[in-house]
Amino acid sequence: MSTSSVPRPESATPSRFPLRPALSRVRRGHTPHGAPLALALFAAVRLAGVLAVMVASHLGGHPLTRSLAHSWDSRWYLHIATHGYGRLIWISQAGAVQTDWAFFPLYPGLVRALTTVLPFVTPGQAGILIAWSAAIVAAYGIYVIGHHLYGRATATALVALWAVLPHAVELTIAYTESLFAALAAWSLYCVLKRRWVWAGSLAALAGLARPTGFAVAVAVGVAAAHEVLRRRGRVPAGLWVGALVAPLGWLGYVLWVGWRTGDLLGGYFKVQSAWDSRFDFGAGAVRFLGALFRYGGGFVYPMALLVVVLGLVLFGLLCLDRAPLALVVFAGVLVLLVVGGSGSFSSKPRFLLPAFPLLIPPARALVRTWRVRPAHALLVGGALAVVSVLYGAYVTVVAHSPL
Repeated sequence: MSTSSVPRPESATPSRFPLRPALSRVRRGHTPHGAPLALALFAAVRLAGVLAVMVASHLGGHPLTRSLAHSWDSRWYLHIATHGYGRLIWISQAGAVQTDWAFFPLYPGLVRALTTVLPFVTPGQAGILIAWSAAIVAAYGIYVIGHHLYGRATATALVALWAVLPHAVELTIAYTESLFAALAAWSLYCVLKRRWVWAGSLAALAGLARPTGFAVAVAVGVAAAHEVLRRRGRVPAGLWVGALVAPLGWLGYVLWVGWRTGDLLGGYFKVQSAWDSRFDFGAGAVRFLGALFRYGGGFVYPMALLVVVLGLVLFGLLCLDRAPLALVVFAGVLVLLVVGGSGSFSSKPRFLLPAFPLLIPPARALVRTWRVRPAHALLVGGALAVVSVLYGAYVTVVAHSPL
């Protein structure tokens, strides 16, 4: 029998026939069942969060633009968008020279492009508009993944839980988390649908969005390697292209910074080290937690610790849930970087925001609860939404800890 007559593995059963990609459905005016409701829930919760920030800013006498567009790292991104790289340097309290090369270029590049096309839009307004738009795109990507794997109810619960995370307010300020989450979600969806070139291309863009962007490339690469082993090397050329393209965004920027600093392979990591951002296998986190338990640290740091611990627990549940390999690898790399990386502990929950696969086990549990006791599920969802809205306003306006 010729090899051309042997059925391909994904066509062995009707359940594995390729489906039309979700983006094609959008172009044709169709969306997966339940997507409008899920996106409406997401938008409603996050709009409530923005309104809470507005109220808190007004009561505290702070300009709203400072809270949403000019807080902490946002100022660096907007400065890069306006003036380019190499123009802003900061000396930390420890005497380290911190430069803007620590910030990846995709987000400020989009801000620059939008203000060029729409000159009446300020960089801050452009940053917020991009963040909000990317958050909706990310929520839709998360929905189609949940719908593809588990059906409409779980997909809706997955998006709803992502909306009510304690730090979800940071999806609607001038930060990169929503952009990164959007690229990661759609790249992983393309992996699940075996659309390797798209998966690799989106992973490359994710690598230009954040330092943790290589987590998407790792997920694409591992999934591609698993596919090669599963099919004994008989894979389409697109798989090799996608796997090779996936890390190019992150790697390209790292090498560019190295070239600009005169140390091709180590320059970028020296830049990040000046920001106290490096992988130290958790040593810095352990020292910080020791100080936290001895001297206390307000409300933000214990909450951050709780979120990180829950992230570890949810990752264990995700593995036990036998989720697709690409989702497990993506979430696992982000959890590993959060636990093993140094830097401000109050920022660690933000780094976990794009790790939406961690929410799959609680989303499935919430659906089971809804089918038996819908009032209990509504109570849990409502309580989480209230906490998210209030805590988001607190960390954005009131607290003075780095976001």
